[in-house]
Amino acid sequence: MSSYTRPNSSQQSYAPSAPSLPDSFDQQQNHAYDSPPPSDYMRQQHQPSPSYAAGYGRSEYSYGYSGFPQGTHPDVIRSFQMVDRDRSGYIDENELQQALSSGYQRFNIGTIRLLMFLFKNPHDPLRIGPNEFAALWSCLGQWRAIFERYDKDRNGKIDLFELRDALYGIGYAIPPPVLKVLISKYDDGSGKKIELNFDDFVECGMILKGLTERFKQKDSRYTGTATFNYDEFMSMVIPFLVSYD
Repeated sequence: MSSYTRPNSSQQSYAPSAPSLPDSFDQQQNHAYDSPPPSDYMRQQHQPSPSYAAGYGRSEYSYGYSGFPQGTHPDVIRSFQMVDRDRSGYIDENELQQALSSGYQRFNIGTIRLLMFLFKNPHDPLRIGPNEFAALWSCLGQWRAIFERYDKDRNGKIDLFELRDALYGIGYAIPPPVLKVLISKYDDGSGKKIELNFDDFVECGMILKGLTERFKQKDSRYTGTATFNYDEFMSMVIPFLVSYD
């Protein structure tokens, strides 16, 4: 069995989402991502408004804006409306950054552009609509659950060892040299210990998940090895390694 992913990893093809937390964790935590983080965490990190971890998309109703999936929580709709100032029904990368940064932290533009790429609207690749926004919001809720589980010291950041545990916990057994290269992308040159904010963690996780799932498409027998020609390799890697900054 290859070390690129653990035996119990999901076999589904790549989609813009987060890997599932282990069933044992869901049972122990009573589906923690359906409710806000513990109060001590909120006091340290300033509770988002609205919260990614509040289980949005599972309400029994939605209102006020066409195009959202049935059951979209009103707060998700309001977040979209607040930044869609021209009422076009679409938002661009700057408006998305405003929507996701409100009340919590400022998402860096590199992560925003990656999210725009992954959740792009088929009719307008430079903007996303209500359906894509709702899916993106739900995806961030999944990543938030993973982030909070492995932020052991509750400082709102993930260090090298926490990142290693988080990736292994969701099925990616990354070799230490590769992990160091991965986290070095977030070195600001200050000489301080490298730590990832939530938005950096999302970017890192989604790139890794995307590349792994693309690799699995060629590794049909799940052996940990695959054969690519140059064109196939470039088409797999480039979308996830282009500069979003």
